[in-house]
Amino acid sequence: MVTFRNAAPQDWAAILHTVRRTFLNEDDQGTPVDEALFEPARAVVAIDGADIVAHAGTYTRDLSVPGGTVAAGFVTAVVVAGTHRRRGIASTMLTRQLEEIRDRGEALAVLWASEASIYRRFGYGQASHRIGFTIDRREVRVVGADKHALSLRVDTPGQLRAELGAVYERVRPARPGYATRDDRWWTWRLHDDPGHRAGAGPLLALVCRDGDAVLGYALYRTRSEWENVGPKGEVNILEVVTDSPAAYAAMWDHLLNVDLTRQVSYWLAAVDEPLLHIVTDTRRLGGRYGDGLWARLLDIPAALSSRRYAAPVDVVLEVEDPVLPGTGGRFRLAGSLDGATCVRTDDAPDLRLDVATLSTVYLGGNSLGSLAAAGRVTELTSGALAAADPAFGWLRAPAAIEIF
Repeated sequence: MVTFRNAAPQDWAAILHTVRRTFLNEDDQGTPVDEALFEPARAVVAIDGADIVAHAGTYTRDLSVPGGTVAAGFVTAVVVAGTHRRRGIASTMLTRQLEEIRDRGEALAVLWASEASIYRRFGYGQASHRIGFTIDRREVRVVGADKHALSLRVDTPGQLRAELGAVYERVRPARPGYATRDDRWWTWRLHDDPGHRAGAGPLLALVCRDGDAVLGYALYRTRSEWENVGPKGEVNILEVVTDSPAAYAAMWDHLLNVDLTRQVSYWLAAVDEPLLHIVTDTRRLGGRYGDGLWARLLDIPAALSSRRYAAPVDVVLEVEDPVLPGTGGRFRLAGSLDGATCVRTDDAPDLRLDVATLSTVYLGGNSLGSLAAAGRVTELTSGALAAADPAFGWLRAPAAIEIF
């Protein structure tokens, strides 16, 4: 008989074994850096006899949303052992996890989906998207980069950690989808296990300065490769973080001109990445579109009042939530760039949608109009959709630059 409980600290090794086997990474033994992030009281495990056969973990972090920050449950490592699939274990575990996140007072849950077909039935929506670039760097040049106005330095990330953290904290509040990083998360982000390099070299940090002011940074690796006619190395970029257009151009100019390389890859670029507008040939960026963060609202009034709105909005939403019926209902949202309120109401609804659809538009990366065209939003009051659609957008698209 399978039973469920929250994990204990001593479960770490068994959980890691189950997670690695399910994700086909049995050779990866984990590290103390990974274990330091483990929050046992927030992990749900399924037990069969003495064995842990399923797991759904949660991290405690804050998420940047349009115009604000909100506490969220960061869902991770959701697995069910192959021997125990199709028994309802995932449904029981994921529903319990959502209830626990809600009961902690966190307004939403977010995750990266390894199997995208799973999560919409639990109320999650694709709240952000990404572009993966595979760039033939010999065919692409940055236009307008001033190589002399700013200074660049490349070093090991540990030597530049304070600078990286300062830039990230300056940029994070303005970019929906970014997550807070305390000391544990910075240690994890910069941990450089040789076994995780996949044939590439050590992690490097590129920092851009204007005098003493640090304007931006990039994290990347290089991989050496040769063919009979010469070098064909690669630059693999993990993240590029700055709020300075000049620094952004200068760093990309450097990354596209690393000696002995022919290709530059960047898997987690934003869909509104400025790179698309500063290079000589966007076709040579080799962009490929994909999903990013999935979000799931758990406290609709708290979530909607925590963000800001690009245009004034006053609308009554009827939200259906078949998984957690107490979460749904009717809500009057009134908001603008200056603030927002959201309360339950008995007023007649203007728009009807389910919680997965509302979660899809929450970070500002998707259009209510496009979801209505897909049959996922019903307009009940004429003109309500045209008024609400621009309000839910935002200046910058949501972007998530780490997979947790």
